[in-house]
Amino acid sequence: MPVTIRIFGQEAQFHQGQWHCEDDGVLAMLDALADPRAQTPNAEEEHAFYCAGRFGGSVWVGSEWKMAELPEPELKLDAYALPSPKPERGGWLPWSRKKR
Repeated sequence: MPVTIRIFGQEAQFHQGQWHCEDDGVLAMLDALADPRAQTPNAEEEHAFYCAGRFGGSVWVGSEWKMAELPEPELKLDAYALPSPKPERGGWLPWSRKKR
């Protein structure tokens, strides 16, 4: 059974790893996130909630629209933080810097 989401005023359905939508722009955005492994109804619903959350949309659940929450970020900057640079003595003047 397809899962229906609404983003940017357009409705789209996700079924058997593919998105179907009348708007080409919305379809292109959703196709970029499409997960072909989502074949079971639970996996389809989970993927639909993920996509709707990424674009600030809602999902049709039962007999009402349910707002999707933002998903957890896939990358966090903490993992890529550079060590703080060692301050040079002497400041910005070239003649006051230590010779190497």
